Amino acid sequence: MSMEPRIILDHTQLSLSVERICYQLIENHNDFKDTVLVGLQPRGIFLARRIKARLTELTPNHNIPLGELDVTFNRDDHRRRSEPIIPSPMKMDFLLEGKRVILIDDVLFTGRTIRAGLDAMMAFGRPAQVELVVLIDRRFSRDLPIEANYVGKRIDTIVSERVEVTITENGDHDSVKLYSETKE
Repeated sequence: MSMEPRIILDHTQLSLSVERICYQLIENHNDFKDTVLVGLQPRGIFLARRIKARLTELTPNHNIPLGELDVTFNRDDHRRRSEPIIPSPMKMDFLLEGKRVILIDDVLFTGRTIRAGLDAMMAFGRPAQVELVVLIDRRFSRDLPIEANYVGKRIDTIVSERVEVTITENGDHDSVKLYSETKE
C-alpha cells in the first residue's frame, strides 16, 4: 500500500489561516489581559509559536506568555504501547490559575490529545477559561465531545487517512497534506 498526498493547505493558505485566527483572537481577547497561549507537544507548539509571533507583530504593546505542554503521561493510551514512551520537553514558566488559556494544537481528530492537554494543564492551576485553537479540524471523527473555538480549516476524513502538518521556521515550506491509503 502506498500513500498519495493531497494538499489541503499550501504555505499561502496556511499563512492566511493563521492570520485569520490571530485577528479572531485579537477581536475576542482585546488587550490579552490575563491571557496565555499554551501549545501542545509535539506539533502544536510550532503552530503556537507562529501564532505568538504574529500576535506580537499585530499587538506590540501586549506581552502574551507562551507555554509548551507535554501530554505524554496524560494520554489514555500511554500504557498500551509496545515500546517505551519518551516525553517531549515542557516549557511552562507560569501558572494558569485564573488565566484565560488559549490551548493550541495542529489537528483535532478524536479529541483524546486535547483531553490529555486539559488534564495536564491542571498541574499548573485552574484556569478561568480555556479556548481551543486548531489548524485542522477533522470533524466527524470524535471519540470525545470536544469542539474547537478557532479553526483554520475543517475537513471530512475517514479513519484510514492521515493529516500531516508541516510548519517551518520561516514559513517557506508550510503545508497541510492528506494521505490516503491506496491499493496497488
